Formats: sequence, structure tokens, C-alpha cells
Amino acid sequence: MELRFWGVRGSVPCPGQRYLRYGGNTSCLEVRANGHLIVLDGGTGLRELGRALRPDGPVDADLLLTHTHMDHIGGIPFFGPLFDPRCTWRLHAGHLLPRRTLYSVLQDFMADPVFPVPPSIFAAQVTFEDFKAGATLDLRPGITVRTAPLNHPQGSTGYRIEHDGKSICYVTDTEHVPGEGLDQNIVELIRGTDLFVYDCTYTDECFSSFVGWGHSTWQEGVRLAEAAGVKTLVIFHHDPEHDDDRMDAIAEAAEAMRPGTIVAREGMDLRI
Repeated sequence: MELRFWGVRGSVPCPGQRYLRYGGNTSCLEVRANGHLIVLDGGTGLRELGRALRPDGPVDADLLLTHTHMDHIGGIPFFGPLFDPRCTWRLHAGHLLPRRTLYSVLQDFMADPVFPVPPSIFAAQVTFEDFKAGATLDLRPGITVRTAPLNHPQGSTGYRIEHDGKSICYVTDTEHVPGEGLDQNIVELIRGTDLFVYDCTYTDECFSSFVGWGHSTWQEGVRLAEAAGVKTLVIFHHDPEHDDDRMDAIAEAAEAMRPGTIVAREGMDLRI
């Protein structure tokens, strides 16, 4: 499997000179497994992925959304392959049932007076597939996706993509509860995984100022990785207040605490 980061930032895009090394687009990852394309989240990084896919012609792929907060769906209205009639897309979300559906949320998002056109303008063959977090999805032959609910306002979903004995776990927008032990939903989802991409928005030192905001710390990511026998931890969903210099310091501290830990950068490619 191959993984590329098109957006690594959380909450809001961060343009400018202070964010050049790590990138300023919000959450979007590209996974290639057994020749199949799986996209994780539709933040502003999704637009650049769409531009990269354009020369490849027709695309038949899946977009897995952790949740539908703005920084994870903001790229969807600007994703070129959704407007290409040759393409087929399945959009999945596990946090909305029974109160809402993914289509209804995007319909409200892409509506007057916020946006000029609704999702019905998509020219691609698009289906919206809601499920309940905790379900197992069989996307394609040989590719299994396990899911788990996460602790985030209005809900979020963690994913484990498995193919040919390898796995990638994508666990973002979740808050740990100090003093209550590790989140066992996450521990079981990531156990023994090759790559564990985790919401490391904050640090343990500043976390108390952000309780209830729905995010975690890179130190908690290390604790989860150690408990679950993860091979490689990837620090992700960078705080918009953390510029390149601050991210360099976090990378140095994480390497000292758990050697081999990676800090996600826009454009980074990983292969397992």
C-alpha cells in the first residue's frame, strides 16, 4: 500500500511563509491498495489531489470521511473528479445516522447563501453510503476497512485499511480523557498496524486549555502506539498555531520519545 498526504493541517487552512515545510491545507490523504484509490477526508488538500488525478482519466474510487466538520469537507465542492461524468465515486460516512445522512449534510453545506450550487450538480456517478461507526466495510476484493467511533463533538470515525497482510490506520479528530486510561476503541483498531496516523493537534503541556475541543496530543499518540504494538506513528492534524519551527521542535521531541515517529508533511509519500 502507498499513502500520500495532500493536507495535514487541522481546523483551518494556513497559507504563508511560516507553513511552507509542513503545509497549510486541511486533512486529505490518498491511499493506493491493490490498484484501488481510497481517499481519506475531503479538506482543502482534496482540490490538489483532484488536479493530480485529472491526467489519469476516469476514476472509480472511494472517499471515506471521518466526519463533516468544515476542515474535512471544505475541498469537496472544488474536487474536479466529482464534476467529470466519466468518474465513479462512493462517499462514505459513519457518524451521522440516524439523525442525518451524508447527502443531506452536503446539501445543506452547498446551499444558498453559503455556496452557489448544490451537490446535485456533480456530473460523476456519485453515491452516498452511510454506515454506523464500528462496521466493517468491504470496499474491493482483498481490501477490508474496519471502523471505530471516536470521541469528537458530533462524532467521528476511525479507519483501518487492510490489504495483503498490511494495514494503515487513520484516527483523527478524537479527544483522549486524561486519568481514564487509553481509549480501548482506538487500541483495538490500531493493534499491530504498520502505519498509525493520529490526531496530534496539541501537546500534553497545553492540553488542559483545550479540553472539550475534540482533539488529542502527540504524546498520547505515542502512548497508544506503544500499547498497541504499532510499527510507525505519524503525527497529523497540526494545530494552525504550530508553524514550521514549532513543528520541527515537536518532531525532535517525538523522535526522542519514540524513534522512527514521522511528522506528516504535505506531499509526503509513505509505502508499506
